[in-house]
Amino acid sequence: MNDFSLLCRVLGSLFYRQPQDPVLAPVYTLIREGKLAANWPLEQDELLARLAQHAAADEINADYQALFGGEDPRVSPYRSAWVEPGAPDVRQYLTERGMPLPEGAVDHFGQILLAGSWLEDQRLDDETEALTTFFADFLLPWCGTFLGKTEAHATTAFWRTLAIVTRDAIQAMWDDLQEDDEACATPEE
Repeated sequence: MNDFSLLCRVLGSLFYRQPQDPVLAPVYTLIREGKLAANWPLEQDELLARLAQHAAADEINADYQALFGGEDPRVSPYRSAWVEPGAPDVRQYLTERGMPLPEGAVDHFGQILLAGSWLEDQRLDDETEALTTFFADFLLPWCGTFLGKTEAHATTAFWRTLAIVTRDAIQAMWDDLQEDDEACATPEE
């Protein structure tokens, strides 16, 4: 798994799965023990240390439920709540690329990051167009607003910090995609 896929997979899972989900237990253990930074591909040590300081399970879970859970979350984690009707369809795009999808909504912020990981894992060495289009059409138009609202409405430092970590990671991934696109567009001499 490369750095891009790792970032999408970890961040996507943290947003998509409830904190008490057993699948996330190893990730939260790494965070609480301050060991995530050793495997993290970005220079975010201070932010990761802040996550570790504020990773009390009960508080994280309660804030997650208030932020994203239930019928009336403080911050909708679904793209459809943030983009105009008629925006490109996530399900159609991913289906055209062969990604197996569950029934129901597939536009949850965490699911979109997880889809980014899948697309990265499936791409050929010289192909960045599908991933660039995916980020440009399905993530970037609304992720800044979503993460800003998450940061503003979170009651714990954990979720406020995770919003910052995620914003920085998405920007770093986008910058890498842009560099890859430029490298592919430049003819070899």
